Amino acid sequence: MSASTSNMPAQFDDASAAGRSRLGAETKPALKTTEFVVYVLAVVGVLLASWLVGDTVGRGDVFLADQAWLYVTLLTIGYMISRGLAKAGSRTRRDA
Repeated sequence: MSASTSNMPAQFDDASAAGRSRLGAETKPALKTTEFVVYVLAVVGVLLASWLVGDTVGRGDVFLADQAWLYVTLLTIGYMISRGLAKAGSRTRRDA
């Protein structure tokens, strides 16, 4: 009599019993991550700082809009790299 019972949790399949893969995505959607919140706050902060900093003692505007948008671009590149690194480690089975 051979009864097959598995002690593995329901989220694992036969391939993962050997520790190879896990069903589902490992990363959260981008909008649910704290890095997205930090990115949005940083962009808003840079743009607000550029808007609020103005002429001080006749020196002219020391934080110009083009410099602010350069910083926003750099923040965007950093965010895209961080999401790419987060997704690079995820394994999703697509065979049904």
